[in-house]
Amino acid sequence: MKTDTFVEPKEKLKPKLLSVMKTYNKQQFVKDVISGIIVAIIALPLSIALALASGVNPEQGLYTAIAAGFIVSLFGGSRVQIAGPTAAFATIVAGIVANKGMDGLIVATIMAGIMLIIMGICRLGTLIKYIPSTITTGFTFGIAVTIIIGQLKDFMGLTFKESPVETIDKLKQVATCISTFNVQAFIIGLLALAILIFWPNKLKKIPASLIAVIVCSAVVKIADLNVNTIGDLYEISSAAPKFHFPSFQFSQLKDLVPDAVTIAVLAAIESLLSCVVSDGMIGSKHRSNMELIAQGGGNIASALLGGIPATGAIARTAANIKNGGRTPVAGMVHSVVLLLILLLLMPYAKLIPMPTIAAILFQVAYNMSGWRTIVNTVKTAPKSDVIVLVLTLVLTVVYDLVVAICAGLVLSAILFMKRMSDVTDVHGWVYMSEDEENDVDHIELKKVPKNTRVFEINGPIFFAASEKFMQVVFDTSIDVLVIRMRNVPAIDATGIETLRKIIQKCEKNSIQVVFSHVNEQPMKAMHKAGFTDIIGEKNFCNHIDTALLRAEEIENQKNN
Repeated sequence: MKTDTFVEPKEKLKPKLLSVMKTYNKQQFVKDVISGIIVAIIALPLSIALALASGVNPEQGLYTAIAAGFIVSLFGGSRVQIAGPTAAFATIVAGIVANKGMDGLIVATIMAGIMLIIMGICRLGTLIKYIPSTITTGFTFGIAVTIIIGQLKDFMGLTFKESPVETIDKLKQVATCISTFNVQAFIIGLLALAILIFWPNKLKKIPASLIAVIVCSAVVKIADLNVNTIGDLYEISSAAPKFHFPSFQFSQLKDLVPDAVTIAVLAAIESLLSCVVSDGMIGSKHRSNMELIAQGGGNIASALLGGIPATGAIARTAANIKNGGRTPVAGMVHSVVLLLILLLLMPYAKLIPMPTIAAILFQVAYNMSGWRTIVNTVKTAPKSDVIVLVLTLVLTVVYDLVVAICAGLVLSAILFMKRMSDVTDVHGWVYMSEDEENDVDHIELKKVPKNTRVFEINGPIFFAASEKFMQVVFDTSIDVLVIRMRNVPAIDATGIETLRKIIQKCEKNSIQVVFSHVNEQPMKAMHKAGFTDIIGEKNFCNHIDTALLRAEEIENQKNN
């Protein structure tokens, strides 16, 4: 039976910039420039802080925002997306750099960029929606926890005896080295946090993080406090990004595949989530596949110019929208302004206290944690969803993001199949005598021929529920078995095999099978499996009334 289906229009692989330029005007250009400058000022301390949290030099965070930010705005599928380094990558990048060096990170990021481009070309952007929100909520909160733990050292001015990479090892070092607590560093950290929390709303166009950096740097310098600054721990470079192709052997690629997959998946998830959020804020619709291609190109450019992995930054994108940015021009201006800051003002970054960087990252972690969502999920969601969330969260902190996402997806898939199995049922209709036909208890039932049994299947016919279909049990005295499938949206190979066994058993007992109201996907699968040849096309009926008339016809033929 042919049914009407909605076919979603094929998404264009066309940068949004080309579309918005058709109606671009001077007024919007001015708004985009102003917004781009403000977003660059917001991105400056964040890019430096996230670079340090990722275990690389501070200027590499700016390289990322400059290269990836420009490319993603130029070729991306969103009107307002701002790309750059984000907190989600911090612990992942730090682990790769510690274990495989900067060249290993560059290669992994390039591989991830290629994967993202392939995902976009193959139009896999919409598949991201199949990752349950419990998993994204769980690993996002887990990443926030790892960032906070990773910054305790600098916030309290501790001196570690070792340089751990794993989050749990860092926590152990905090406990072991608590005797090295630096009161002056802690006070600067608290001062920075106070500024970040209590900076007046009326002055929001001047980022609180920038004020915290300026005030804390001045206090440490003027009071000559014993507090580590960026300049004490890192060499600062104000040079423009330079092309660098990493040295590697092809044998190393295999070891870097898991890292590349992690970067690609996380970049895809975060960038498309950012696009969805921004769509709601401006009433637009992004092009997910074009965005993936742009994210891939942005990551490749960032890696080759000395940066780290990048993705869409939700907070900076929201700031862009709130300050009037409505086209990709704002994102491109943001990158150009950051380049000018890098060339002219970068040497002053050496004065920024490390506890201030830690405080900024604390705020970033808090804002990204989504703790309200977690509380709401725990209160209202089924226990199975809560288990997936908690498992993903714990594994993100204790192990890493790859293990967390894989385990979360596997558990979610198993629980989903369990739910589908629970809602799938098979029940039979029985023959009614003429007396029963007038019984109000049977008013909704159809009149079933005497030597016919009708079974109705509700729910998908798939392997997790296949044993339920064996409830289609019948005695050998009947002539016809009608299987009603109007509420079966889909069937898999195991379901096909189960139906085949039922048909074979009927054939052995000279029982004719009649199918009623088979939907499009099951019909295609059954036709491909040869069911129409086995039982005949006339035994596929489009309605239960037609199927019952067919059953009555078969019974009459057998009785004559």
